[in-house]
Amino acid sequence: MKRLLLVSCLLLLLGSCIKDAPKNPEADITSFSIDPKQLTGDTFIDQANGKILLYLTKEAYEQGVVPTITVSKNAKIYPSSGEKINFNTTGQITYTVTAERPENKKNYVIQVINVGDWSFEFEKWGQNDNDKWEYPIEDDLSTVWSSGNEGVAISGVAKDPLAYPTRSTTDGYMGTRAAEMVTIKGTALSAFVGIYLYAGSLYIGNFNPSVVLTQPLAATEFGEPYVGLPGRFTGYYKYVPGANYQDENQNIIPGRTDECTIYAVLFEGTQRLNGTNILTSDRVVAKAVLNDGSMKSAFTKFDIPFVYRQGWTAQAGTKMMMAIVTSSSKEGDHYRGALGSRLVVDHLAVIPK
Repeated sequence: MKRLLLVSCLLLLLGSCIKDAPKNPEADITSFSIDPKQLTGDTFIDQANGKILLYLTKEAYEQGVVPTITVSKNAKIYPSSGEKINFNTTGQITYTVTAERPENKKNYVIQVINVGDWSFEFEKWGQNDNDKWEYPIEDDLSTVWSSGNEGVAISGVAKDPLAYPTRSTTDGYMGTRAAEMVTIKGTALSAFVGIYLYAGSLYIGNFNPSVVLTQPLAATEFGEPYVGLPGRFTGYYKYVPGANYQDENQNIIPGRTDECTIYAVLFEGTQRLNGTNILTSDRVVAKAVLNDGSMKSAFTKFDIPFVYRQGWTAQAGTKMMMAIVTSSSKEGDHYRGALGSRLVVDHLAVIPK
């Protein structure tokens, strides 16, 4: 009896010492899956801005889709996974995820990307709520352009649009605004990991912050779905290189002058290419590359034909993607260039055959 009482007392003491496990505070959508036959491009979850970007066929848009959604452990989502989304209804479609710790919630807005219009005037711009970097938006308020600004924000720049390498400018060719890219000095934090400059960049696609620290080139995900075949890539630009070209270790390279880069690439499939393979992948079928990246103090028009891969022919049903890439320093993806290099682009367009 004494032993039984002793064991009971020990169990009571242990029970009083064990606390309930803390509730999970995370409220994320971790996957958002739709029947691949209804997609023209892979779905992208923009965690930083609370958006889910959908690339749908015309039929899927008209008939609606039924997504399969997973969320953080023990979180709840409304509308629920498996509930049909209808896009022909008015109003914004928003998912709300409530964490196991119920005071934590996160909203995700569904955004269907328009794949039909490939002319860009850069008249409208949005601003990130937290870090204040700018990004172009289209007339239908969709966002197809990304930049390195989101990665630069991690390095601790001031929360001011002008502190970032990519932003809007009133110094455009036509209209009220254009896109400006400037190669800027890195921060104290970026220097700690060996990054001494950031080139301004603007490209069609998405920025993936989850890999930026381990695979910075893979963080730039290029491409949006494209219907048909392109014939020419046109637009206006001006460019002034910075005074002193430096390598990735801040060594000044005498006699070297910085260059800008502007090109468009057509490739097969629905998965985006990235900074490691955008010009070298065997999925690339056509390129339109500006070969002259030298100084142009006044706006200069370019009209570049797409050069198709020899022997390639379009197959019925093949899904295609298009990327447009621009940067104030041609080798800025390797942190080489000249501080102060400035590129302005305006009225870019992909003209179909």
